[in-house]
Amino acid sequence: MQTMAVIKKDMEFNQGLSSLIEVLKNIAVSQYRSLEHRFGGFDKFMSAVESYFEFIDFKAVRHPFLAPTNKTQVVVVVTSDGGLLGGLNMQVVSRALAELASNPGQLVVIGERGKMYARESGVPFVAYPGINDDDRLNQAFQLRDYLFRNALRGKFGLLKVVYPHPVSFTVQRVETVTFFPFLPEFLAAKPQGPEKLAILQNVIFESKISDIVEYLVYLWMGQRLYDIFGLSRLSEFAARYVHLEDSLRRLKEMDAKLKLQYFRVRHEIIDQSMRELFSARQLFNA
Repeated sequence: MQTMAVIKKDMEFNQGLSSLIEVLKNIAVSQYRSLEHRFGGFDKFMSAVESYFEFIDFKAVRHPFLAPTNKTQVVVVVTSDGGLLGGLNMQVVSRALAELASNPGQLVVIGERGKMYARESGVPFVAYPGINDDDRLNQAFQLRDYLFRNALRGKFGLLKVVYPHPVSFTVQRVETVTFFPFLPEFLAAKPQGPEKLAILQNVIFESKISDIVEYLVYLWMGQRLYDIFGLSRLSEFAARYVHLEDSLRRLKEMDAKLKLQYFRVRHEIIDQSMRELFSARQLFNA
């Protein structure tokens, strides 16, 4: 059984660690709120880009972005550089590897944690630095240019991005977004009926429709990646807070057990001292 001095030292260590965890929790909350406040600055631009797609009859357009003949797949996985995420990075990488298991191709990894897990799995990959909040737009455009260029060259036809999505501050979900073939959510939600197709036939385009689609997809990809990078960072801060909160809870449970153990040892010492005093008094009276 541990001595009182050892138990008390462990209790003091736990108290200091609890204070440190509280500070880290507050930092995570502050980072989340700060990024959340700055999020969505290009909503009007994205709405304008998406509105142009409504004037295009996709059934009449032939482009590898819309109907790729090359079935080679690229999966982009977005992870963090830091830890304390409760296994969220591992979940994201596992989802990406599962996508490649069903359709082999190339893995593109964002973040140091993803690189570490990818090396352990033995899967070859192309690496990019972790997301920097101050340089997030440039990072999104660099990745967009790399993917766009290789897709035009015919190196792949299918493209998916796997990232952690913040459902709420306490819940994160791993999501997979399909970039190619190009059919994003806003188009799927607005099917082109007969009336819409009749209107589209009267639209006059000065450039080739395929070139217009290509440029609009280029703009859309950059903004979508920028948003995904931001959502991933929000998930990172939220997951870190949840992980720290769970660690603090377990630390408090451990501290409660230490306190019980401390008082038990203390009472045993007092009882033993009382018994020794009583025995000594009995001997003295005899």
